[in-house]
Amino acid sequence: MVKTLARYGYVPLMLVGINGVAIAVARTPWAGLWMVVLITAAIGLSFAVERALPYDQEWNDSLGDVRRDAAHAFINETATLVTVLVIPVTALLSPFHHWWPASTPFALQVLLAVLVSDLGITLAHMVSHRVGWLWRLHAVHHSVKRFYGFNGLMKHPAHGAVELAAGTAPLVIMGMPTSVAEALAVCIAVQLLLQHSNADYQIGPLRLILALNEGHRFHHLKWAGVGDVNFGLFTLTWDHALRTFSFDPHRRFRTDDLGMAAKPNYPVAYLAQLIEPFRTRAACHLNDPAEGDPRQPVGGQA
Repeated sequence: MVKTLARYGYVPLMLVGINGVAIAVARTPWAGLWMVVLITAAIGLSFAVERALPYDQEWNDSLGDVRRDAAHAFINETATLVTVLVIPVTALLSPFHHWWPASTPFALQVLLAVLVSDLGITLAHMVSHRVGWLWRLHAVHHSVKRFYGFNGLMKHPAHGAVELAAGTAPLVIMGMPTSVAEALAVCIAVQLLLQHSNADYQIGPLRLILALNEGHRFHHLKWAGVGDVNFGLFTLTWDHALRTFSFDPHRRFRTDDLGMAAKPNYPVAYLAQLIEPFRTRAACHLNDPAEGDPRQPVGGQA
């Protein structure tokens, strides 16, 4: 019974439940504190469901990465919530801030923010696999050796800033209010937890539309070029449009499929990961010809 509830109820609870509460409380006093509580609750729920219904039991076992991932999550989510506080000032400086559709229902305003940020972050993500200095920052995220919810919050803060700017710049220019930005911050955190979840949940045909874990696992395949697919944050719409979508319902993923074949010994410690992008060239790029062709798939590829 518990496994059935987790398999079919986890995604609706996160997408509709957690995000729904965020939308409901975004315009109330202490909304910022509410967002912290909701993100913390989402992280706790993520861990609980991964243990109740794991896709791979081994991915629930620490590889000495829990503290590091917790540090990434704390720094990145704190930076996101602090950034939200300066949005009103930035928005007022835009000559187009009156373009924001403030008269529409609040839920639709948040949906607009989600759709716009989905495009911007997806494109920034794609470019990060093709431009050397961006890849060096993004490689931190691809160094993971197990696939679980916290992976989504594990990224170099500089790269997180690039993606956040790409996703929210149009919204800020249009005059996005703080309340929408706060709700959007929760939606992004929830999405990243679901997208990298080790939970064996099921969403049926929606797996071809929503950018959740079944599709995103293909993005973390470690061989050159193979992982250059499924860049979407909230949806796979732009991957279908840009022909970067890939999916094989029969593919089963293992630990050996993850990471970066070109640089298997990427630093594990938090501070070392912050320094690494500035210490070395883009030799860890999935498509770097200097590394030869490290594609030797284990068990078939998408």
